[in-house]
Amino acid sequence: MAAAAAALLSAWLWNERFWLPHNVTWADLAGEPGTQYPQAGHVLSAFPLALGIFAVRLLFERFIAKPCAIKLGIQDSGPHRAQPNAILEKVFTSITKCPDGRRLEGLSKQLDWDVRKIQRWFRHRRNQDKPTILTKFCESMWRFTFYLSIFSYGLKFIWSSPWFWDTRQCWYNYPFQPLTSSLYYYYIMELAFYWSLMFSQFTDIKRKDFLIMFVHHLATIGLITFSYMNNMVRVGTLVLCLHDASDFLLEAAKLANYAKYQRLCDATFMLFGVVFIVTRLGIYPFWILNTTLFESWELIGPYPSWWLFNGLLVTLQVLHIIWSCLIIRIAYKALMRGKVSKDDRSDVESSSEEEDMTSNSTKGIFSTSSNGANRINGHVASAPWAEEE
Repeated sequence: MAAAAAALLSAWLWNERFWLPHNVTWADLAGEPGTQYPQAGHVLSAFPLALGIFAVRLLFERFIAKPCAIKLGIQDSGPHRAQPNAILEKVFTSITKCPDGRRLEGLSKQLDWDVRKIQRWFRHRRNQDKPTILTKFCESMWRFTFYLSIFSYGLKFIWSSPWFWDTRQCWYNYPFQPLTSSLYYYYIMELAFYWSLMFSQFTDIKRKDFLIMFVHHLATIGLITFSYMNNMVRVGTLVLCLHDASDFLLEAAKLANYAKYQRLCDATFMLFGVVFIVTRLGIYPFWILNTTLFESWELIGPYPSWWLFNGLLVTLQVLHIIWSCLIIRIAYKALMRGKVSKDDRSDVESSSEEEDMTSNSTKGIFSTSSNGANRINGHVASAPWAEEE
């Protein structure tokens, strides 16, 4: 009975009429001697590789990124710690981390403290659990190194590929397009990296766009896996490389910000914004979506998985629009006011000193407060489809 149920489930899950164009079967893609096509089982190799990538990341952050940060003068010191107080600590841990005015008045009478002092205590206590600048620098340096490396590899690979110059080549003789070793390694490495991001997102620096990034990683992994299993890897390499083109620039801007190279940070962020908007709102819809929606329709025609594939790509475009609006808003504030207000998705709150001395806020795209807290330190685009912190 169980075997019959498993066979029925397998037949439904791998229904050829869903996955493949008309008159194509899985047996056709088994490959002849000397010819290799993508197989569903190949994606399983991404899991042990993801663990390996995570281990490399830990070693990289400890033995490469951290020494670099210390050389740049970034200290492993956290924010100002709140004065020990049993009553306030109980309220903070058991009731609320952001007490309202009524509760503040009650605590003020109970402790004989000024309301402003209690507000400052809660602010310090919240910041106490935030990651240090050193931690954020190491995370960004790892992402920068990986994104730059994989982008360089991907660009070198697809530059010599015929479908880079003529996207219709993505669909000629589809799905009977042999898998090369370079393409396999590129795809599986990207998939493994985004699996590692999916898992590490729960332990990395928490940001307010956690849910959006979670959806982004799901779409990324889904697209990579899905396109690999039905051999849409040619157009997949274009999407991967296109998204990686801007991600390393954002991480570079964050690194400059943490190291307090403000002009370099501002210039790099502006460059990132331009590249992001051009690639995600220009090249992506008019180059990628054009070939997946229209050229593929003309050459291979639609079938069930074709609709799902394009649905995921369009979902990714919606996320591009959301992040582009955020980038444009940040850039607009910088140009109009000479500085940027606190980022809506920042992982660090303003300290009481910042609120008391707002005139001391530094100018720039990534303004750094007097206590070193980064105002805009999230990975706005993390990741591509390919996204990603």
